[in-house]
Amino acid sequence: MPEVSPLTPRAAARPAGVWHLLGPKWRIARARVTSVGETQLARALVLLLVGGGFFAAAFAVSRRLLVYFKGAEDIGGILAGKVLGMLLLAFTSILLLSNVVGALSTTFLARDLDQIASAPVPGHALYGARLVETGVHANWMVLLLLLPLLSAYGVVYQGGPAFVGFALLVFAPYFVIPTALGALLTLVLANVFPARRTRDFLSVVVVLAIAALVVMFRMARPEQLVRPEGFENFMDFVSAINAPSSPWLPSEWASDAVMGFLRGGPITTPLMRLWGLATGLVLVGLAAHRLLWTRGFSAAQEGTSKRSTVGGRPFVDRLFAWLPAHRRELVLKELKVFARDTTQWSQLILLFVLLVVYVANIRYLPLSGEGMTALLRQLVPFLNLAIAGFVLASIAGRFVFPSISLEGRALWLLRSSPLSMRDLLWAKYWVGAVPLFVLAIVLVVLTNVLLDVSPFVHLVSTTAIALLVFPLTAMALSYGAFYPQYDAENAAQIPTSFGGLLFMLSAIGLIAAVAYGTGRPASRWVLAEHFGWQFDNARLLLPFALVAVLCAACTVLPLRMARRKLEALERG
Repeated sequence: MPEVSPLTPRAAARPAGVWHLLGPKWRIARARVTSVGETQLARALVLLLVGGGFFAAAFAVSRRLLVYFKGAEDIGGILAGKVLGMLLLAFTSILLLSNVVGALSTTFLARDLDQIASAPVPGHALYGARLVETGVHANWMVLLLLLPLLSAYGVVYQGGPAFVGFALLVFAPYFVIPTALGALLTLVLANVFPARRTRDFLSVVVVLAIAALVVMFRMARPEQLVRPEGFENFMDFVSAINAPSSPWLPSEWASDAVMGFLRGGPITTPLMRLWGLATGLVLVGLAAHRLLWTRGFSAAQEGTSKRSTVGGRPFVDRLFAWLPAHRRELVLKELKVFARDTTQWSQLILLFVLLVVYVANIRYLPLSGEGMTALLRQLVPFLNLAIAGFVLASIAGRFVFPSISLEGRALWLLRSSPLSMRDLLWAKYWVGAVPLFVLAIVLVVLTNVLLDVSPFVHLVSTTAIALLVFPLTAMALSYGAFYPQYDAENAAQIPTSFGGLLFMLSAIGLIAAVAYGTGRPASRWVLAEHFGWQFDNARLLLPFALVAVLCAACTVLPLRMARRKLEALERG
């Protein structure tokens, strides 16, 4: 007998359950996974290779660190538990913030809620289904990050097959707690503010909270834990690292349970706390859902008020008066779309905080300690070049790559207008490239000043990072044109697609080539100058010229390919 949807008249006699509501989503996900085709197989192969490589690298690093800790008989186990607790605390914060935003979309702003609200769906079934859906979407990334870490703990401390079952027993409530708490907080907020305005408000709050967490972590200076000389005696050091960081948080309970199982300590109390809190939050959330969901869903149907754009029109006209009229309007359109999307511009706050922390970390490097010579100070900027390039690639992937997809259904207006796709790409390219160029110059110049490098190293690193901006922007735009997602619900989902993965892999290859092509000959020049060796300056010209040609090719070719792709789409 065919399955009956809970929205059909035949199913009106019996209310739908949790799994009945999750059935359509499960069938859609299964169809995507089981569909066979050349494109699907290629994507699955790439994801498998990338995922396997990440798991292997993370496992190897974690295992090596734990083996080193285990070698310290007195404090090795304490350090291993401390590291696990700190990581779980950071993961808990990320999970809570992610679940709050995710619960708002699944519980109040999902497209199928208007049909479900008119169907015979019990409140507990809707609450359970949305809780599961929110948890899956918000927690899967952290779960993947935890797998190699927990595997390393199980291997190093010889947990055996029983550790797999025990880890499931520990981390099932660990993931349920932020999901249930996030759903509860979202339910309360949606009854105080209209849900569509709450989404904008939460976007800013989430970014500010993450920024505060990063700043607090940096101010704590965790590097002191591996520098016992900063304490008066060894016992003070042991006491400092053995003291619980957050004794009343689920992250500490999960860490105590895992280390208790691996080292033969108590496990009953932390397990009871985890399961008790998870069960209590689910029950409280169910009761609140029955009382508040209808009112919150009704308020969610209200439209948002119109927002004023950033800056006055006369000022904007004067700023871009030198551009032709059609290109000026396209640039203004890109700026307005960016300013109206809170989830986009609010992330600039987090970006600014992360860059400040990054520059501060350069300042905290032990550049004046024993063994740190002037030579090494001149070589650090070339490592900084690769890191700064990766930062630029991440920003381009987050803001430039989705720009084509964000046109959505409005793309047909541009296609039917007399504007060319070349002008559209021109506007998107320079709106992304100019801010990235300014950011790259400021980032590298500040770090070079803090490192007190020579003028030659400063010139090479600054020129290299400036050259990287243009191909990275062009590649992000081109991959976005070849792998668009016009039906994405928000911009944050687009960079995590298959095209975003390919862009990051290509960007990493380009960054490595530029860093090697400029860093290797420049490093030889630094060594020759430091030791008084003879060095032919003409040997710098060829690698620098090859890097310039590579950057130019990776700028022009992707833009041409993107233009042809959009023009072919226009003709189709």
